[in-house]
Formats: sequence, structure tokens, C-alpha cells
Amino acid sequence: MTDVLELSTDVLVIGGGPAGAWAALRAAKAGADVVLVDKGYCGTSGATAPSGTGVWYVEPDTTARERAKAGREALGGYLADHHWMDRVLEQTYSNMDLLAVEGRYPFPIDPSTGKQIRTGLQGPEYMRRMRTWIRRAGVRILDHSPALELLVDCEGRVRGVAGYQRHEHQDYRVSAGAVVVASGGCAFLSGALGTNVDTGDGALMAAEVGAEFSGMEFSNAYGIAAAGSTITKTAYYAYATFFHADGRVLEGAGSAKGRSVIASTLRNEPVFAQIDRADAEVQRRMRLGQPNFFLQFDRRGIDPFTDKFEVGMLAEGTVRGTGGINVVDDDCASSVPGLFAAGDAATRERICGGFTGGGSHNAAWAMSSGSWAGIGAARYALSVGRGATSGLRGAGTVGLRNPVRTGFAADDVVKAAQAQLIPFDKNYLRSGDRVSAALGELESLWGAVRSDLGADPAGRMAARQAAAITAVGRWMYHSTLARTETRGMSKRDDYPELDVTQHHHVLTGGLDSVWTRTSESVGSALVAS
Repeated sequence: MTDVLELSTDVLVIGGGPAGAWAALRAAKAGADVVLVDKGYCGTSGATAPSGTGVWYVEPDTTARERAKAGREALGGYLADHHWMDRVLEQTYSNMDLLAVEGRYPFPIDPSTGKQIRTGLQGPEYMRRMRTWIRRAGVRILDHSPALELLVDCEGRVRGVAGYQRHEHQDYRVSAGAVVVASGGCAFLSGALGTNVDTGDGALMAAEVGAEFSGMEFSNAYGIAAAGSTITKTAYYAYATFFHADGRVLEGAGSAKGRSVIASTLRNEPVFAQIDRADAEVQRRMRLGQPNFFLQFDRRGIDPFTDKFEVGMLAEGTVRGTGGINVVDDDCASSVPGLFAAGDAATRERICGGFTGGGSHNAAWAMSSGSWAGIGAARYALSVGRGATSGLRGAGTVGLRNPVRTGFAADDVVKAAQAQLIPFDKNYLRSGDRVSAALGELESLWGAVRSDLGADPAGRMAARQAAAITAVGRWMYHSTLARTETRGMSKRDDYPELDVTQHHHVLTGGLDSVWTRTSESVGSALVAS
């Protein structure tokens, strides 16, 4: 191994998806020197880059925006905050204008009005332009350079990261005045398109410095996909009819309010779909909006509008759930000084409550929270200064410093964690007894991970991913047990009704000992778990 690459900057951004790119851009525009590190290649990795995505973009009309806010409140269990929704709608509108003008994004033109249509983005083009844009702004990008741990000073403030450059086979350490975690959510390596880098690494690093999480019970998102496919374009299945294996219509099944019917049926038999309720114009727009959705069918000689095809469901965890690092102010600062969070790494309860989906609100949240975190991190960093790398210590724990042990590998940990996190009857069709049993297995697994999971330098990324997936699962299930009701996407068979006395957020954190408590608006006493 060569010598460690030592760098110093004002703002260090972890993650090169939309949230990280907007954070880097806004921090640079605020006068900060910025370094961005990405596990993959900034501009192509993550869930947005290979997909078409809608955007929660609403013209600045009071009636239209009030209608837009009301549209998701009931689905989210009335946990969203109008202050945050208003801010996101305004920031998204501003960012999309900036993307059109300065980012030079080629929005399509509405032939009837002559105006640009800004309600969606093509992921490959969007992220290609974001990479070019932030480089033009002076951001230094370290591709294929996963962050492995946060660096803290003697006062416990986050002051940088340490990681590994996979292609150069070289460690790096970057001291910084502030760090933005925009590393994405955690989809448990389920195979959903673009989520292979979304393994909860940022959440693990944040927990190691004492950050708290919110809404982790709302992390059981599952997307519908054609059997054997990775593409979870669930919105398209709103136009589908679902069928039993024998051809009978599967009553009650749907993409919005009928996924539990699909999940229940899949435990016993295959389920088929046909997108038979899309007229010719909708079909045309679908193909333009998500070409890769149809590529899988075209290659197999299937017309999804006229032919039935088998479907399954892929876990998407916090990527399309709403749980994540809790943000404590309008700058998206975490509860730890010097640490900011954005995008899927941060909680989206503020704008979605307990329910969201692909694109739309998530896309708007990524660019908005990324902007606020970048500006806030720049302001903080320029006030405290960068500091020296030599005075910092690594906060990382599991998977970093244990010796390598034969017979206990990261792949084994991932498989064991997935066995508790991916099955429908444990994480989607929830009941207290099944969740408790799955949590017990994860707690035992964590003990083994804590004491036995080690790796050589090149294997540390896989070890940290395995540890992070396990940790996210534990926070998720502890939070699920703390919410004894059905609200948002957390549906409990043993508590099937919404409980008005639980109109609060559930916070969680901790590594070896996980804690939960309700949000301060209703009390901050710790809940036994």
C-alpha cells in the first residue's frame, strides 16, 4: 500500500448522488473549498442516475401548493410539517430554474404553452450535468473512494473523513471544517436498480459519533418489479391489473394501496401483472419517461400493455422509506456539531411523514436538503476553520480494526441480515411477535459482527456495508416496536388502527445498545427496547 493521501478542505461531502452534488455546489457557491468522495463514480452511481424521476415541482401558486401538500398528508399519517413542505416546494422551484439556466439541463418544451416542462428529470442526463457543474464550480471529486469513518476532534466535533481509494489501493484522510452525509439510504443489497451503493454506511458513521435517527419504522418500502428484474418503477403499476397464477384477477392488489395484497399472495403463489389501463398517450409518455423499464420487456418479446408477466417485490428500505439521520435545524444539521445530512441519508418525515415513494418528494428533498446542508456546512466550516489532520481521531468501530478471521466474512453477515430484513412476513406484513423474533436474530448477529468481523484493507468497504445493514435493521425494528399502531407505511397486524395519541416521531440511536424515544413535542422519556 502506498502512503496515505492527506487532504484538507472546508466542506467534505460524502456521496455523489443528487443530494451530494447539490450540497457540494451550494457549499462552493457559498465560498467554501469542497471535496466530494463517492463510493462509485459521481454522476453514475446511486438510485437516481439510471432512472427517470418525477420531481415535486409546483409553480408558486398558493392554491396549487396547498393542494400539493394535502395530497400526501393522509398517506404519511399526518406527520409532515408544513414549514418544511413550504421550504422544499420553494427551494425545488428555485433549484430547477437554476438547473435549467446555469446547469443547462434540456427540459422538454410543452408545445401548447412553449414553456419548459420541469416536473421530471432523466437521471443519466441530470447526474451527468451535475458532475460537470460541480467540477466547474471547483469541487474536487474522489471517485471510487468510499468513506470508511468520520474523523472527530478532541471536543467531539466532526472534522473530516478517512477512507480508501479502491483503484489506487490507497488510504486517504481529509480534514474538514464540516461534513455533509449524503451517502443515500439503505436497501439491504436487495438488487433494486442503482441501490448497490445504498448500504447505510453514512448512517453507521453518524451513529458512531452519536447522531440520532428519526422515522426508522418507516423504512420498509418495497417496489414492484417484473420477476428477475431490478427496475422498481412502481408508479407505472398504477395502470396495471394483477392476477393469480391461474389467471383470476387478484382483487385489492395495486401499487398504491394494494401492495400488501401482492405481498401476501407472493408467499403462496406467483403473481402476474398487465399494464392494461394505460391509454395510447399514457403509454407514449411512459416509454419516454423510463426507457429502461421497457427494455427488459422488449428483449424478452413481451408487450407489458397486452401480455401478462410475472412480478415480485424488491426491498428498498430507507431509499424509498422516510427514515434517516435526524436534522435539528433549517440547515439540516444533525445533533452532532460539524455533521450535516441530506437526501436519503436524512429523515424525510418533515415533508412526507410516514410514507413516500420513488422520485417526486424524494427528488425534491434531495436537491433541497442538499442545498441547505451545503450552505449550512459552508457557513459552519468557515466559522470554525479546517483544523489539522494530525489532531483528529477516527470514530469508526465495527469492521475496521478487528483482525481478519477465517469462517466469518462480510458476505455471510449480509446474508444473515437479509434473512431478517427482506422477507415480506417479517418487514412488510408486520406483527410484534415476528418483528421481535427478527430483531432478536439481528441482535445476536450484531454481537458477532462487533467481536469477529474484520477485514484486510481492500475488504473494509464490504465489512462496513455488512455492519451498516445490520445496524439499520436494528434501528428499524426497535422503532417499529415502539410505534404500537398502524401509521404510514408501518402497518402492524397486531395494531391495525391509527392511534391519535401516537402523533409523534420516534427517535432512535446507539450501536451496542439501541435506544428509542418519542419526539420532544410529546415527551422525551426513553422507551424501553
